[in-house]
Amino acid sequence: MSWRTRFRRRESVVESLWAIPIVGALLGVMLGAAVSIVDELLTTPLLWQYSPSTASAVLTSIVGAAAALTGFVVTVTVLVVQMATGTFSARIMRLWYRDPLLKATLAILVGTLTFSFSVLSRIGEDFVPNVGVTLAGVLISLSLLAFIVFFDRSVRRLRPAAVAADVASTARATFEQTVRLADRADIRWEYVSVWTDPTLAVGASRGGAIQAFDVEGLVAWARRHGAELVLPHPVGDFVHSGETVVIVFGGEFGEGSAAELEGMVALGDERTFDQDPTFAMRMMVDIANKALSPAVNDPTTAVQVLDHIGEVLAFIGKTDFEALRTKVDSTSTAVVAIVTRRWEDIVTLGLTEIREFGATSVQVMRRLRALLEELQATVRPEHRAAIDEELRRLDATVAATWRDSTDLDRAGEIDRQGIGGMKHDPERSS
Repeated sequence: MSWRTRFRRRESVVESLWAIPIVGALLGVMLGAAVSIVDELLTTPLLWQYSPSTASAVLTSIVGAAAALTGFVVTVTVLVVQMATGTFSARIMRLWYRDPLLKATLAILVGTLTFSFSVLSRIGEDFVPNVGVTLAGVLISLSLLAFIVFFDRSVRRLRPAAVAADVASTARATFEQTVRLADRADIRWEYVSVWTDPTLAVGASRGGAIQAFDVEGLVAWARRHGAELVLPHPVGDFVHSGETVVIVFGGEFGEGSAAELEGMVALGDERTFDQDPTFAMRMMVDIANKALSPAVNDPTTAVQVLDHIGEVLAFIGKTDFEALRTKVDSTSTAVVAIVTRRWEDIVTLGLTEIREFGATSVQVMRRLRALLEELQATVRPEHRAAIDEELRRLDATVAATWRDSTDLDRAGEIDRQGIGGMKHDPERSS
């Protein structure tokens, strides 16, 4: 089985809503059988003893309650997803696919149902699983508590700031992982995607978005065959059938090498978070863009999203991209070069569309200027040219949009809150 197949199956399990609940259901059945055996071996206290009719009634009620609560969880999830995709972005659904609390809640509910049913089936005229009945009551109480926690969290996650914070956290974590990967001696970043005279060019057998690379496998392959590999497309790019996904220079290998290398590149219908920090940035920008659309007209949401975009850009802006790009290990006989995005590309992704769609909003213009001024003071010196360029474009946007407005001066001010923050005092800040 290729790495690509294993990756797809793992992604399918991670993003499925059925895998963990099925495990919960199986555990419920096994626990029910185990508790029944314990009941046969132990003499339960009088407080825990039930008549057959009482035990049957209690367990029947618990089974019905667990089924009803499971339906409520599914209903709440559907409504939340509908509201989130309509208000924020359709790509937000990926957060819900992976939500561990949703899966844990469903697993507890389904497990309680199967456990109760398993215990119920063992009740006879001369045997009552007293411990099982009591434990079923405890489980349904935990299920109700899990539902309340899930409902509370679901409502809270409908807030734009909460969604942006979740996505920003994912972006930082993924970028940290990417930097650790690029800091290895046998891997380097590249910005150019044009190479000539390769030994082998591996084409994609199908079209799709690049979701991840098996970096460990590629490095091992390169060392084994004494070759240098280049990945000409960054994670997140959509490649067409037959388009080159791996370029090989030098080395000795057989005819099956192309298929082997292609099996280390995972393609899918859409992007994922695994090795793609800019996908999270894309989601935040989409939320801000929808908030700035004429149908929604909610610039305050865009300002809240800019808070978290600025935090992610400040985090990324402290990275020495050039060191990761030019680093070479003189003792290494094999190198994997991965084409990646530049700092300028990430800044463009995070700010350009929001500046364009928010050009008529005073608070978006003011928050953007504050964000850029903050970045100019905190990012590495070599990254400041991109921030200066964004400031120049922001000045041009404000001048073109507000030149005939009485609020031209206000649109050009700096305000961390968009409107309502402290007035910026250049002399004092210097």
